[in-house]
Amino acid sequence: MEKDVKKVAEVEIRVRYAETDPMGYLHHSNYFTYFEIGRTELLRQQGLSYRDIESRGQFIVVVKIQCKFSRPARYDDLLTLRTRLTRVTRARIEHHYEIFCDDILLAESDSTLACVDQNGEIQPVPEEFSSIF
Repeated sequence: MEKDVKKVAEVEIRVRYAETDPMGYLHHSNYFTYFEIGRTELLRQQGLSYRDIESRGQFIVVVKIQCKFSRPARYDDLLTLRTRLTRVTRARIEHHYEIFCDDILLAESDSTLACVDQNGEIQPVPEEFSSIF
């Protein structure tokens, strides 16, 4: 069931004051919230939502995520987040993220997600992921 895929979602996000540290830089923890926005919008552009999946008792959870920071984002910057689904297997969903400001790469990340039931037991990735990608 393993497939290589190329779907991409692009979202603009403006850095809010509450997301910055005392120096006016986007706090590193907020990048991970942005990556979640990217995953959600990528799924939504395929006509699905996490809410639909969760209503069936399946939950998509992050099992690994890493981020490489190259340059800081600052308060009021308009960022472009690109999220790409890079791989779907029977048990995993992998994404790659890039955050740009004025076409300058600020950070990039990779994540691995898994599907679990309400008891935290590993489940096969929902069919929708393999069929739409």
